Amino acid sequence: MTVLGSISHTPEWRITVGKIAYPEALAEMERRVAAIQTGQERELVWLLEHPPLYTAGTSAKLTDLLSPNRFPVYRSGRGGQWTYHGPGQRVAYVMLDLRKPRRLLPAKDLRAYVTALEEWLIRTLAVLGVHGERRKDRIGVWVEDPAQGEAKIAAIGVRVSRWVTWHGVALNVAPDLEHFTGIIPCGIQQFGVTSLAKLGIAATMTEVDAALQATWPDVFGAL
Repeated sequence: MTVLGSISHTPEWRITVGKIAYPEALAEMERRVAAIQTGQERELVWLLEHPPLYTAGTSAKLTDLLSPNRFPVYRSGRGGQWTYHGPGQRVAYVMLDLRKPRRLLPAKDLRAYVTALEEWLIRTLAVLGVHGERRKDRIGVWVEDPAQGEAKIAAIGVRVSRWVTWHGVALNVAPDLEHFTGIIPCGIQQFGVTSLAKLGIAATMTEVDAALQATWPDVFGAL
C-alpha cells in the first residue's frame, strides 16, 4: 500500500508501507528518473523499507562480502561499497533534477548534493534528539555510541543519470544490527554501525518520516 505524504512539497513525497523488493524499487526508480528527465513527472522522495539484503556499489570489493549466502545480494549501480538494507531501516530514495539550484545546493554540483544529503540527515537526527556529524574522509553520518564509540548511523549512496539523481540514504531506526556483520559496511572496518534504538531513541518510523519531511525545506527548499 502506498500513501502520499500530506505535506505539500515539491518534489512529491511517497511513503510505502510494507517491504519493497529491491529489484522492484530499482525498476521504479529507473522509470521515474526517465520521466523526470523528460519533464513528464515530478521529482520524488520515496520512503520505504526493504527485506534483508546486501547491495554492492560500484566500488565494492568481493572480499568485503563476508556472508555471501546469508541474504540476497544485488549490484546496485550506485556509488560506494557494500550496504545492508532491512526492516527497521528507513530508506529514502531521492530523485531530483540537479540542473535546478536549491536552497543550500547549487545546480550541477554532485559533491554539494552529497553534502546536502548529509546535512538533511544531521538536521533530522537533531529533531529526534541525536547529535550527528559528518567526516571529511568518510561519506555518511556518524554519532557517538556509548557502547562502541564512533559509529555510523546513516549511509549515503547515489547515482546520477543526465543530472537526475536516484538511490539516496539509509537511516538506521531499529534494524537488527547483527545483520551488518555479513559485510564490511562501506569498506570501513575500524568503526561500527548503530541505530536510533541502540542509542535509546524509541522513535517510530512515522516520527522519523515526519522529521525527514520537516527538515527537508531547510536544506533543499520548498519549491
